[in-house]
Amino acid sequence: MSNKILVLEDDLLFAETLIDLLEDEGYEVSHAPNGQDLLDITYKKNFDLYLLDINVPLIDGLTLLGELRDSEDNTPAIFLTSHKEKEMLQKAFTKGGDDFITKPFDNDELLLRIHALLRRIKPNSKTCIDKLCHDPLHQRILFNEEELDLSQKEYQLLILLMAHVNTPVPKTMIFEHLWSNSESGSDGAIRVYINRIKQLLPEMHIENIRGVGYKLVS
Repeated sequence: MSNKILVLEDDLLFAETLIDLLEDEGYEVSHAPNGQDLLDITYKKNFDLYLLDINVPLIDGLTLLGELRDSEDNTPAIFLTSHKEKEMLQKAFTKGGDDFITKPFDNDELLLRIHALLRRIKPNSKTCIDKLCHDPLHQRILFNEEELDLSQKEYQLLILLMAHVNTPVPKTMIFEHLWSNSESGSDGAIRVYINRIKQLLPEMHIENIRGVGYKLVS
């Protein structure tokens, strides 16, 4: 399965060139022209890497990554920017950046850095909430180090709840995450998946927020 990369870039011509480069290397690429769009996309889909410009509309790249890190999104991030000042470099790493490349850059160097970062971080990307752990490398969820027997929809729903632990997940977000536009979901189907997950995780608490959605409580 190819790695998923989300690109934040407001220069559309440069973004198209970058996307072509990455897709030629086999990466699955999504694009956001401004910080708010990127934030919205991350609520609907998980990524393996962020490539972030800094000076973009609505929410700049530095502020955006700070918000993502505050929400416990630890997806690796590389800043691609025309800034060359040491102070900006320091800010980028302080906000949680993993690498910093100044424009213009050599395409081969960018690809090498991306590959090295994904290779270094991917095997250790398992995230845990108490005894509940998500292992994205092998696409499985474990409780007390035992793999849970989950359907694909149950797996996707539990990942979503874990990504927003202690925060209500609206049903609208669940529908967008579990079903594509060509599929039809239902409240009843969500309740079935939630009840099944509760049976598998009797020691964890999933709260029904009336009129809103569901919340995994840690």
